[in-house]
Amino acid sequence: MSSKLRKDNFYISQKGRHVTGTLVNASAILLGSTVGLSAGNRISPGIKGILMQALGLAVLVIGFQMALSGTGLIPAVACLLLGGITGEMLHIEDGLEWLGLHLKDRFRSDSATFVQGFVSATLLYLTGAMTIVGCIQDGTVGDASTLYLKSLLDGVASVALSSTLGIGVLFSSLSVLIVQGGLTILASHIAFLQEPEVLESITVTGGMIIVGIGINLMDIKKIRVGNLVPAVVYAALYPIVFS
Repeated sequence: MSSKLRKDNFYISQKGRHVTGTLVNASAILLGSTVGLSAGNRISPGIKGILMQALGLAVLVIGFQMALSGTGLIPAVACLLLGGITGEMLHIEDGLEWLGLHLKDRFRSDSATFVQGFVSATLLYLTGAMTIVGCIQDGTVGDASTLYLKSLLDGVASVALSSTLGIGVLFSSLSVLIVQGGLTILASHIAFLQEPEVLESITVTGGMIIVGIGINLMDIKKIRVGNLVPAVVYAALYPIVFS
């Protein structure tokens, strides 16, 4: 591991705050969800089922590719374990489900899959390495190209998800707007997130979490993926502490 992680990397960026990519991303999810909801009644249960299975397989492949892309697999597993313990103690998944139920009641939705759609889509859109890398690029130098690509992928995924899981997927755009926008503003102030070692650690750990999302989408086994999210924080800190 390189020893290039220096204290002077915690500088205050003078590039300004950029959230263009996040605005486009949230809009793509809104558009994709609207299309999926409109087409949902016209799609047979069989097609909806195969769409979810295909999306689940795609998410699994992306997750495995990310998880196996680096060399620090054992530290990533440690981060995942610590993150899972932290998430369980903080009841993050329960908090996401509560937020989903609150939104469902607030907007008087009768969708039986509102919470599942909201939680699944929120985690899918926010736990990938593209989120971290894209926010860093957009926040530090104003380059939103990665988030534009992510917007395209999320928009397509929203069509498939909302056609099967309902309107809860649409409301995940609020999560993206708040969390991803916040990360972009944070990245505009802290530059250590650009270090290759940090990005690799986040990518490997985030890939494992995305595998869990794929397993949930395919209904193989229920994994409380929300409680694994703190692992990404540990993954970001690991290269700094042990470099």
